[in-house]
Amino acid sequence: MEKTTVSRDGTRIAYHRSGQGPVVVLVSGAMSTGATTAPLAAELSDRFDVVVYDRRGRGGSGDTAPYAVEREIEDLAALIEEVGGEASLYGMSSGGALVLRAAASGLPVRRVAVYEVPYAMDDAAVRAAAAYTERLAEALGRGGRGDAVELFLRHTGLGEEMIRGARQSPMWAGMESLAPSLAYDDAVLGGGRVPTSAIASIGAPLLALAGGASDAWWHEAARAVAQAAPEGTYGTVAGQTHRVEPGVLAPVLAEFLAA
Repeated sequence: MEKTTVSRDGTRIAYHRSGQGPVVVLVSGAMSTGATTAPLAAELSDRFDVVVYDRRGRGGSGDTAPYAVEREIEDLAALIEEVGGEASLYGMSSGGALVLRAAASGLPVRRVAVYEVPYAMDDAAVRAAAAYTERLAEALGRGGRGDAVELFLRHTGLGEEMIRGARQSPMWAGMESLAPSLAYDDAVLGGGRVPTSAIASIGAPLLALAGGASDAWWHEAARAVAQAAPEGTYGTVAGQTHRVEPGVLAPVLAEFLAA
């Protein structure tokens, strides 16, 4: 059953809760809702009290302008307070960037885990991130939701033929509905570089993961996150890519989160 809490600015945040044990909040990445993390929640709910939620501007949650990353951190603060006052956090992709920012802000977080946060690991990647930010703002500013989704898919490396196929698929309307939130995920990445000074302030144990079959730069980014944290650990999930299988990821997360 869907439940709701209210963030500091009055925004309604929808969430689902399942299982028993230590509380773990799952944070989704770009073009996703809480439903995206539901399969992972199902894998973890035999050992944890798992919370999945719709980030603001998505699914059953509301939204309040103007957007700021601090509002999303307040959403997590309200959610953690609602479910017991302390939680571990897991973030996927750009959701991991939000988790890192939230943990660095001083929220009552017991443990922090992230999977393949797409930080820029060289100057060329930083320039590409800046160009994407500019083009995304232009597309959304004129109401070009479809163009914004195309930009995102292209920025993540999807080929033109696959993008054309996506436009013709039944999923496209749902993707367009989430397009404004692409700016939110871009904002939490903060220009692309690993925020080492912020991560250095995280007092909780941190696990930064990358898929064993993913490109080398994902591993570079995960290592950089782990190395910046006072209690950071880098790990791999064997045989996986950015589209990590919940059943493969869950045992790795459970071992860390239960410690």
